[in-house]
Amino acid sequence: MMNTTALRQRHLQLGTWLQTGSSIIAELADASGFDWLLLDLEHGCGTEATVLPQLQAIRRAASIVRVGAPHPDLIARALDWGAAGIMVPMVSSVEKAEACVRAMHYPPRGDRGLARMVRAYHYGLERETPSPVFFAQIETIEGVKNAHAIAAVDGVDVLFVGPMDLELNLQSYPQDATLDYAACLREVAAAAKSAGKVCGLLMLQTDDAIALQALGFTHLAIETDLTIMREGYRQILKPLRGELH
Repeated sequence: MMNTTALRQRHLQLGTWLQTGSSIIAELADASGFDWLLLDLEHGCGTEATVLPQLQAIRRAASIVRVGAPHPDLIARALDWGAAGIMVPMVSSVEKAEACVRAMHYPPRGDRGLARMVRAYHYGLERETPSPVFFAQIETIEGVKNAHAIAAVDGVDVLFVGPMDLELNLQSYPQDATLDYAACLREVAAAAKSAGKVCGLLMLQTDDAIALQALGFTHLAIETDLTIMREGYRQILKPLRGELH
């Protein structure tokens, strides 16, 4: 299966979110040249049934599955189906990070059950599979406060900021916030660097990618399939509406 070494290195890795659950769009995104693709089971339209066809359609990019919560059975299934890694939202403590690591790894490191006839092992034709990559999402005030400790957990590979949830958390609990959003980004980047890990963020096309890279964010996801199609449709219609009226 996919070599995950590049995802653990501190150089630019460009991805995008796949929220439609479509294997056709997954195949197109893969062919377009992204380094990694995120199959979104937290907020996306796809179900567990759409994960395997998308993974089968992705040939070049690393496939990361975002589960809605750290359910060990779903994490294990996604990895058995051939996902290169797992993203878990709202990782706000060392305890939660360690629970995710246990779900992703076999004994003695974790609790994941072994089946070598699954797709991850080429249905039994291979004996080894790469160690899965763990994207721990930092999306809360608590997560930022614990970022250094979370980054230090063996098995956490990427600290990944969820910007919308983090900004909402800061706005909702101002009494608990000691840092503003920009300072939170600097804190997460510093935590990843100090632990020898990498960090990333979901960005809009209008965000300043150069500034984010300067802070240390190397794993950048640009938009989602839904937002890219939405803006494409809007750009097609906008000049025509003007001409017709």
